[in-house]
Amino acid sequence: MASSYTSERRAHLQGLAEVLPRYGLVSRMVGEEEPLLWVWHPHTSRQTLVFATPSERGWLFLWAPGGTGGADDLDRTARALRETLGSA
Repeated sequence: MASSYTSERRAHLQGLAEVLPRYGLVSRMVGEEEPLLWVWHPHTSRQTLVFATPSERGWLFLWAPGGTGGADDLDRTARALRETLGSA
């Protein structure tokens, strides 16, 4: 059974996953007890894993190389991911 922390993390990642197609990105949730989001750009084939973690300012998304976004602004986070994965 998933902890409330895991459930909340999964909910934030699912919220982001729902927004990503509007920005031309594809994603898949991976992991059971430690969920994360595998995100890729279908035109560049670039991909990254997105982690969700709590912080002093609320939940944050983290991805390589050095990307961050707030769970309180999913559109802004999706645009930042598109920028990261869209550059070749």
